[in-house]
Amino acid sequence: MVDVLPLVEARLRTALGEPDARAAVTFLGTDRIEVLRFRDDSPEGVVLRYATLGMSAQPMTDPAAMLADPVKGPRAELVLSVRGGLADTDKVLRPLAVLAASPQVEGVVVAPGASLDVGEPLWPGAPFSSVLAAEPGGLVEDLELDAPLDPVRFLPLLPMTPNEAAWKRVHGAQALQERWLANGTDLRDPSRRSVPLD
Repeated sequence: MVDVLPLVEARLRTALGEPDARAAVTFLGTDRIEVLRFRDDSPEGVVLRYATLGMSAQPMTDPAAMLADPVKGPRAELVLSVRGGLADTDKVLRPLAVLAASPQVEGVVVAPGASLDVGEPLWPGAPFSSVLAAEPGGLVEDLELDAPLDPVRFLPLLPMTPNEAAWKRVHGAQALQERWLANGTDLRDPSRRSVPLD
């Protein structure tokens, strides 16, 4: 059986550079989840990218399936980008690990358009407790694996305020993303307000 995680980490390093910090979290009955932090010093300021490593070790299984297939099924890792220096966003490591462990713990399949909620602020004082999983392929390209394994997809996470999460449940992910776009919302601002939803 191929060990997927070294390939995943290599893809993250190719796309995002060398991580400047990493932390590991292990939940009872699950594989270890690591969260790597990458620092991007862009002209507009520092952007911190947090990427999970470990979620893709096993394929995600449809909760309705009688038996989990150890080989086939979607694989993913999560990537969150926030502006640095504006909030204590390093505290997001544990919530991110919780989200990355949810396929093993709760049997959920995390796919683009899904809402994920940690039930508490993503970091101290954060106006967000949930995220929207966006379409992969922009920041980190999919990692193709040898057949019959599915590729690893790197899903960007977009933090949602409680109002945005409730609005998304009614109107859908596409409508919320269009609303953000129309209002020029800076989704990497760790203390941004909710987009106008009326």
